[in-house]
Amino acid sequence: MKMTLDRDLSMEAKALVALAFRNGPIEDLHAGRPCPACSGQPAISHITDEEMKGLMKSAVDALYRLLWLREHDKRSYDENLALGRRYTIDWDDPALKMPASESSPFK
Repeated sequence: MKMTLDRDLSMEAKALVALAFRNGPIEDLHAGRPCPACSGQPAISHITDEEMKGLMKSAVDALYRLLWLREHDKRSYDENLALGRRYTIDWDDPALKMPASESSPFK
């Protein structure tokens, strides 16, 4: 099946990323000064394992809350999405790339 761009789904995805990831602890990491010795060197880790765990935990917690609202309090979910959309108005639309396997969306 060929994937097509659904504008509403695109806006929802971007809002969820802003609310669950962009506006989480990653902002604290991003706000610091770049390391002059390692900046731009992809072979060097720029965050610790503990920081990565914290980022993922925060994103999962926020997404769970948002998805819970979607199922149990649609009005609050829509209000949260409206806030998230304000952050993402100028973000690029998603790339339309199908997964390598229908059984895994991440291959």
